[in-house]
Amino acid sequence: MIDELDLAFDDHPERERWRHARRRRRGAQRGRPGKKGRGGRVRTPVAFLLSFLLLAALGGGAWYGYDRVRGFFHAPDYTTAGTGQVRVEIKSGDTITDMANTLYHADVVKSAKAFIEAAEKDPRSQNIQPGFYRLRTKMRAAEALKLLLDLKNKVVTKVTIPEGRTVKQTFSLLSKATGIPVAQFAAAAKDPKKLGVPDFWFNRTDGKKVTLSVEGFLFPATYDFDPDATAEEMLRQMVAQFLQVADEMKFVDTVQAERGGISPYEALMVASLAQAEAGVPEDLGKIARVAYNRVYTGKFDCGCLQFDVTINYGLELAGKPTKASKDLLQSELDDRSNPYNSYVYKGLPPTPINSPGKAALEAAMRPPKGGWLYFVAIDKQGHSAFATTLAEHERNKATARKNGVL
Repeated sequence: MIDELDLAFDDHPERERWRHARRRRRGAQRGRPGKKGRGGRVRTPVAFLLSFLLLAALGGGAWYGYDRVRGFFHAPDYTTAGTGQVRVEIKSGDTITDMANTLYHADVVKSAKAFIEAAEKDPRSQNIQPGFYRLRTKMRAAEALKLLLDLKNKVVTKVTIPEGRTVKQTFSLLSKATGIPVAQFAAAAKDPKKLGVPDFWFNRTDGKKVTLSVEGFLFPATYDFDPDATAEEMLRQMVAQFLQVADEMKFVDTVQAERGGISPYEALMVASLAQAEAGVPEDLGKIARVAYNRVYTGKFDCGCLQFDVTINYGLELAGKPTKASKDLLQSELDDRSNPYNSYVYKGLPPTPINSPGKAALEAAMRPPKGGWLYFVAIDKQGHSAFATTLAEHERNKATARKNGVL
């Protein structure tokens, strides 16, 4: 049955005609003119050109996309160490992004992102200090970061104020270093509270009238001032340094707790007296004790200090030359027009007479115990001898004369 059906299907005339028609169509296709391709297919020049252009377009688009992606992940950066010089300010409180934008706008770095990436790789970037820096334009971001971390590139006006300098002497040193006239410093110093000195610092317990002055509050140190700082800004910085040192020492708390009712301002005056009189650091404490004993114990004459350095301070304020103790005239010792004349006026002077350093502050805060009422320098190195009686003091003066000091 199966064989018969198969034979009947193969011999069917319609089936045979269909086969012949398909063969003729294939032959006609093979006979078309044109270049033969693989499998017998023909490609025309137009088709080839279109294929080439399509591939080129696809390739160009791929490269453009890659370049855009690469630019997204790799921030534009200069490839050199830079040229020329530019001054850039890093402000207090600036974030790394703030710094990056500052550097970008100054054309130090090619992009803010390049600097941010460099900073993220270096943990030291968190230590960048505010101030002005010498940098170059068109620098690699990593090179710019390196210069900001090196304080040698910081642009500052360096001024050293030694211990014991008066405000007038301090203004002169500041003016010489900065070119700012002394008058501007004097004008800025007229209101010490505006410079940051708290009100309580001017409290007195000795009943004397308070004279507002910045004297004593311009802490002696080496300062790095910003190149564009004003006279007022510099004085503010010095006052802030004094307050910081006093706070670290617990000066106010210690004086109030241990100095028997003496105010911190009065202790600051004593520190300035010791700073002016001491020839060597080891004598600071004893001289402070002499000042306290003369003024507060009632054991010394009229309760006057009788320190020559106070007379000289008054002379300086009046624009007169200061003198060595041996050269002071009796008329100057008796001069009541000098408010700092501690021979005629009882108690402590109207204000401190200089800027005491940390050692002098410590001496006034915690002076050694002793009943000394007198002291005198006995050698050319500046060492002093201390006495509790006038007779002992005269013997010390004889030693000073023997050593060629008096």
